[in-house]
Amino acid sequence: MPLIPAKPSCEAIMGLFPEPFVIIDKQFQIVTANQKYCDHYKTNREDIVGKHCYEVSHGISRPCSQNGERCPLEEVINTGKPTSVMHIHCHCGKEEHVQLSASPIFDDDGKVLYMAETIQPIAKEPDNEQILLGRSKAALRTMSILYRVAPTSSTVLLLGESGVGKDCAARYIHQNSNRAKYNFVVMDCGVMGESLIESELFGHEKGAFTGADNRKIGLFEAADKDTLFIDEIGELSLHLQTKLLRALETGTIRRLGGNQYIKVDVRIIAATHREPQRMLQEKTLREDLYYRLSAFPVSLPPLRERKGDIPQLAENFLTQFEDGDAQLPLSPEVIQKLLSYDYPGNIRELRNIIERAIILAANSPINADLIVFEDAHSSAHFHHPETSVTGRSKNTRLTRADVLNALSQCNGHRLEAAQLLGVSERTIYRHLQQSTN
Repeated sequence: MPLIPAKPSCEAIMGLFPEPFVIIDKQFQIVTANQKYCDHYKTNREDIVGKHCYEVSHGISRPCSQNGERCPLEEVINTGKPTSVMHIHCHCGKEEHVQLSASPIFDDDGKVLYMAETIQPIAKEPDNEQILLGRSKAALRTMSILYRVAPTSSTVLLLGESGVGKDCAARYIHQNSNRAKYNFVVMDCGVMGESLIESELFGHEKGAFTGADNRKIGLFEAADKDTLFIDEIGELSLHLQTKLLRALETGTIRRLGGNQYIKVDVRIIAATHREPQRMLQEKTLREDLYYRLSAFPVSLPPLRERKGDIPQLAENFLTQFEDGDAQLPLSPEVIQKLLSYDYPGNIRELRNIIERAIILAANSPINADLIVFEDAHSSAHFHHPETSVTGRSKNTRLTRADVLNALSQCNGHRLEAAQLLGVSERTIYRHLQQSTN
C-alpha cells in the first residue's frame, strides 16, 4: 500500500502566514502563535501560551473592551463571524497601530471554540499623524475603515464637518494604496470659480476661450496612475458634475475646446463638508453622481465626539512648532480647559488654539489663561475709535486680560494687538513678561 503522507501540523500551517498570527480561546488565553508573532513581541512561544492576549499585546490586566477598545474575540464569539478592527498595541515601551483580522474556529457542533487572529502593524507617516493619533473608539473605527478601503480601487467619499481632517484621511488612503509610489494630487473646489475648476480638472485646448494662448493639461490627465483628491466637491456646478460623472463612468476626459477623448487611470477620493442628502433635496447635487461617488462613504467624526483624543492631539501639535517641545507635558489645568470646549472648527481649530497659546506664552510655560477659545458671535471691529475691542478706554490702565484678548483677536500678532489697544509693541511684550513672572 502506498504510504499516506503525514498531515501538516498546526505549527507548520501557522508558519505560512506572513504576518504575526495567534489562536486565542474564549477565556482570552493564547493557545498557540507563529514565530512571526513571537518575534514581533520579542518573546518565546513557551512564555506566552496560556497568557491572556491583552497581557502580551497591551500590557494590561483586563480585556481591551474594558480599556476603551473593541474586542475582536468578544465580537467573534457573539456573532460567529469574522471581524476586523484597529487597535493600539504596546510592546517594548512603544505604542503602535495594528489592524487585527479575526476569524472564528468552530467545534463539531458549530459553536465558536477559538479565534484565529492575524496582526498587521501600520507604519506611521508624518502626514497621517492627525489620523493615527487617538485611542477613542470613534478614532480607531475610522482608522480601521480607511485602512481597509485603501488597498482597493474604490472611489471614496469623505464626509464630515470642516476641520475634521478630510485631507489627511485622503492622503492616508493614498499612502496605503497600491498607488502609493505615484502622486497624490489635490484639487480644492472651494477656492476657485467654475471656469477655473473646469480648466484645472479637464484642461483646455489653445483658443478654447479668451486668454487660452496655449494648451493646458488638466489634473485628470496629469494624474494618470495617481490618486486625485477632489476637496469640497459640493461646490461643483451641475454642469461640472455631469462632466465629472462621465469621467468616472468611462475613464475618459475631453479637454475644454477639444474633440478627442483621452483615457485616464485615476483613483478618485472626494470630500465635502455639506450634507449630501440635503444637497440632493435641494437639487444642487446630481443623484447619479452621488451614488457613483458614494461607493464607499466614510464619515469622519467631529472632535467633540472624540474628546479623549484632545490631549494627545494638542501635545502633538506642540511638537510641530518651534520650541513647542519645551511646553511638554501640558499641565492638568490646561488639559481640563481644552476638554471643556466643543471645537466647532474641529482639529483645525484645536491646532490654531495651540499655536496661539505658544505665541502668547512668549517662551514661558503655557497656562490655562493662554488657552483662548473663539467666540463665533464676537466681532473684532471697533465701535468707537477711542475704545478697544475689550471695551477699555485708552486712558484706562491696561490689564493682562486686555492684552490676551487683543492678541487672541489678532491671532497672536503683537504689533496688530498693540495698534488695537493704542499702545506700543514694547508695552505688549512687557505685560506678557510680567504675567509670567
